[in-house]
Amino acid sequence: MGRNIGQEQDLAALMRAAQAGDRRAYSALLCAVVPLVKLTVRQRFGFLQAQDIDDLVQDVLLSLHLARASYDPARPFLPWLMAIARNRMADNARRYARRAAYELPSEQPPETFAAEDANMSANGYGDAEALAQAMTDLPHSQRQAIELMKLREMSLKEAAAVTGASIGALKVSVHRGISALRKALRTTD
Repeated sequence: MGRNIGQEQDLAALMRAAQAGDRRAYSALLCAVVPLVKLTVRQRFGFLQAQDIDDLVQDVLLSLHLARASYDPARPFLPWLMAIARNRMADNARRYARRAAYELPSEQPPETFAAEDANMSANGYGDAEALAQAMTDLPHSQRQAIELMKLREMSLKEAAAVTGASIGALKVSVHRGISALRKALRTTD
């Protein structure tokens, strides 16, 4: 039990230092919490593949990063971290259930066609580097809205809570951002 109290105090001290801008403390904090988060995810979702567990751990760490300013140094650190982990695991379970509800098993594997224009990667949409560059060229509000709502699959309400933007502003940002990405990717052909 004493080890847990000591670990709690160490992690809370690292988080306080990280909130004060100490990058080394933040790096040490992340290194210290990865095994704890991984163990928590593995206990809850033991059926997941190792790479899926790692993805979920990364999602928890990203959420910790985004919410680090909300940590109250007067309160224990581990319950705050585990609340973030539980929320991300619940989000993952909902995404999994949604996906499973709409997936249909196929007995035929997908085909790849010999004609260049029949494959998506040949028309520029599969070019990861072009997409990454196009994303960096977007204004911050558009890039953030797309990352939160399309890549992390947050709801409008969740994204609004993270960004502080209104739901209407987020909708506009996503629409304009996707339009800009389409235009940028069309011109890279």
